[in-house]
Amino acid sequence: MSGDVVKSMSAETQMEEPKATEERPKWDNKVQYLLTCIGFAVGLGNVWRFPYLCQKYGGGAFLIPYLIALVFEGLPLLHLELAIGQRLRTGSIGVWNSISPYLGGVGLASMTVSFLVGLFYNTILAWILWYFFHSFQNPLPWENCPVNVNRTGYITECEKSTPVNYFWYRETLNITPNIETGGSLQWWLVLCLATAWCLVYVCFIRGIETIGKAVYVTATFPYLVLTIFLIRALTLPGASLGLTYLFTPQWETLKNPKVWLDAATQIFFSLSLAFGGLIAFSSYNPQKNDCQRDALIVGCVNSATSIYASIPIFAILGFKATENFNACLGENILALTNAFNIGDQNITVENYDDWFTHLNETEPSLVMDLHLRNCNLQTFLDQSASGTGLAFIVFTEAVIKMPASQVWAVLFFVMLFSLGLSSMFGNLEGVLTPLLDLNLVPKWMPKEVFTGLMCVVSFAVALIFTLGSGNYWLEIFNNYVGSLPLLIIAFFEITAVVFIYGINRFSDDIKWMTGQRPNLYWQATWRVISPLMLLVVFLAYIVVEAGEKPSYSAWNPNYVDFPLADVHAYPEWVYSICVLLSAVPCLLIPLAALYRLAQLLMKYMADRRTPNPYGNDSYVSDL
Repeated sequence: MSGDVVKSMSAETQMEEPKATEERPKWDNKVQYLLTCIGFAVGLGNVWRFPYLCQKYGGGAFLIPYLIALVFEGLPLLHLELAIGQRLRTGSIGVWNSISPYLGGVGLASMTVSFLVGLFYNTILAWILWYFFHSFQNPLPWENCPVNVNRTGYITECEKSTPVNYFWYRETLNITPNIETGGSLQWWLVLCLATAWCLVYVCFIRGIETIGKAVYVTATFPYLVLTIFLIRALTLPGASLGLTYLFTPQWETLKNPKVWLDAATQIFFSLSLAFGGLIAFSSYNPQKNDCQRDALIVGCVNSATSIYASIPIFAILGFKATENFNACLGENILALTNAFNIGDQNITVENYDDWFTHLNETEPSLVMDLHLRNCNLQTFLDQSASGTGLAFIVFTEAVIKMPASQVWAVLFFVMLFSLGLSSMFGNLEGVLTPLLDLNLVPKWMPKEVFTGLMCVVSFAVALIFTLGSGNYWLEIFNNYVGSLPLLIIAFFEITAVVFIYGINRFSDDIKWMTGQRPNLYWQATWRVISPLMLLVVFLAYIVVEAGEKPSYSAWNPNYVDFPLADVHAYPEWVYSICVLLSAVPCLLIPLAALYRLAQLLMKYMADRRTPNPYGNDSYVSDL
């Protein structure tokens, strides 16, 4: 694009800007804005994704690629989104349309991703509500197996697995054995999903006026609960083992390229970049605001929260591993005691290895016939989980072994709900703000009614996740919507600002807003480092995905190795949906540009057919 065209576009934007500025709502204060951005960035992934990656990739060693990604990828993109939204004071579609009419598809892609992510994200909140409602029972419903219909014993499916697994897969999800078996709507999940959307609507009913009030609770309460868990977790037996396991560096893991890929994607998705929500939130700021400082605060608080949340989580997982290890040894001790009639000289956890060695040397055949379990503490520590597995299986199993387990269960699920709710504000804002800014909402429809309509539509579409196969579909949405599209959107965002809007002009805007010009660090990352990192991560992601055939783990009680996961490859029609979920948001970018170009060509053809006193080349200014 030529300089004259940019200037012309800029002048047009500035002509429209005062009107938007006058009518646009504003935050009550700076604290509300920061808490909202922090609440959007700090979400469920900080609690159940980051600790898993840290444990999986060498403990403390993983922090090195993670912090590198934060400095050279996360913070620059975060600063860019906050600054461009604050300067142009409009949502994601309006921002990129203002920079170039051919970039409106970037905003459309962000809005589409926010809508799709909001669908499954609020379903997770519905699951959390279901567990929260059951957390007041004594004993907790996932503590023991239910009795069978004949009341002659326990349900076989539960006995073969565990009470925690049974409550999650059967009592909560009522999951089907594979994704091709759809199953019926689970009425309890439908009610919880409706409740979750109602709560989101109540908090969002008047936009930032009500969001700003809600974040005082939703963005701060998780830190209170994490601190309570931290104090309690550090006093549990085995906590030190979990922390040692988490933070002991395994430097050789840094040779694995996937470590760096996961670190780059984790910091990217953790900060909620490219969703459009941060652009929308910053657009309600006064233009004279230090957006650079805001980006540093939000980015650093987000990463610090991930590390802070890992400490109580892994202290509790260390406690769980210790309890399981002792229970395993207890079963073996009982078997040995009964088999060898050991009376006065009791076998204990402390002297078990000595006794086992002695008995195995004297009566090896008898010991072999007992089929003793292989009790290894390291094995129990290795049984990590992420996502829903950490929240609804691993952690709930640890809670039932803690004194006053109902209290800890209630606190844990209230914390998760607060984290998810504050993130939902950003997802919904990323959809509503662009639509309102573009005047796509009928003037006769109040904003509150339109917001309610969006929540109802989202609830109706999200009913797919309440089917018996809903968990499989949620994993698909999570893996394919919130991955590749965001990388492509972010790449277009940063290249649009640097090469179309103009990095010098952008720097001048920041100086006008903050009083200081971006330093060498920001200039280098925006111009070269961040776009290059995004490109490398994108190519690495494509290579990794192309080399792996997509599959999923099914819960199938009829599987020969049950309760181990029954792994299936996705059917072709399901894999096609996976591709569509990744491709559709990305395709909106070129399609919107082609649509704009077609409009201009049609205008040109009309000008050629109709005499114009100013000539037939007025379309050139639009190009």
